[in-house]
Amino acid sequence: MSVSIYDVAKRSGLSVVTVSRVINQASSVRESNRQKVLQAMKELNYRPNSAARSLARGKTGTIGLVLATLQDSVFEGIVREVNEQLEELGYFLALSIDHSFNSKLNRVSNYLFQKDRVDGIILLSSIHEVEYIQELRSKKIPFVLIDNHDLSVKATMIRVDNYAGGALAAQHLLDLGHRDIGLIYGPQHLLSARERKQGFEQVLADNGITPVISTEAEFEIGDGFRVAQNWIKQGVHLTAIATADDFMAWGVIQAYHEAGLRVPHDMSVIGYDDQDFACDVHPSLTTVRQPTESIGREAVKRLAAMLNQDLEVGKSEVEGQATTQGLYHERQELIKFQPQLLVRSSTSSII
Repeated sequence: MSVSIYDVAKRSGLSVVTVSRVINQASSVRESNRQKVLQAMKELNYRPNSAARSLARGKTGTIGLVLATLQDSVFEGIVREVNEQLEELGYFLALSIDHSFNSKLNRVSNYLFQKDRVDGIILLSSIHEVEYIQELRSKKIPFVLIDNHDLSVKATMIRVDNYAGGALAAQHLLDLGHRDIGLIYGPQHLLSARERKQGFEQVLADNGITPVISTEAEFEIGDGFRVAQNWIKQGVHLTAIATADDFMAWGVIQAYHEAGLRVPHDMSVIGYDDQDFACDVHPSLTTVRQPTESIGREAVKRLAAMLNQDLEVGKSEVEGQATTQGLYHERQELIKFQPQLLVRSSTSSII
């Protein structure tokens, strides 16, 4: 079994970001942390594929990935797959958390966005998408977008069909006989959250139903708990609640448990994302899964094609919509993956 950068991070007790910086000889790493990483690499006999890296066509052998948080197993799954695919191509992966306001420049910026630091960038659900795209284009750094928020941008975009995911959740509850349904939807400045809400509500509307009550909330356990607790106090009659993500859903379940009500006997609850904990909690969480491995694999494939300046991307594992003229950074390409409904123990038919 091969050793990965994640194994080195676990052994050293440091983050994957720090390990990545040590591997890439960044000067910003504390010497004590550098020694911990080097010791862990030695103990695990971890050696980056330098031979393959020397064959890479980029100048630095490093690909940057910018993401909003590491506290999300969906993002983690994508990052893992990206890392594995890049290792096969001889590239290192450098991670950056998306909170970069440069006070000196008085604008949003990211330390990775320099051609002498990375050969390409993957933006994963970036909250500074517009500003980052402008900067990357001005510096002529190839990039791909995952779970982006603006579909009008001329770029390679890799997304999940969140509208279809919302529709799957709604249809599942209808098939179980539920009609008194509540909806906790995600922040509407996020395209994925809007799409999930639209897909869910459209399926209900097609069946002559509207949610009994709906509320916007953050993707957090505490928000799901507070919303459900308020609905319970208000005496809102529901038989099922759909949420925009699994953290919200678990908060809802905890609120009903605290009120002495049982899931799914008294209330069916469905989440979204298939976070790592979803199959381990009790009741296990019915949810909509995002194909993280396929997303990560496709992102690397598309970026590698850009780095090789190959406009013939080849047959993708999904059907995408793309123009065929112009350079990659001048064209629009949308690749959509389909989500999957996973039925577990938190939903049941009306008794």
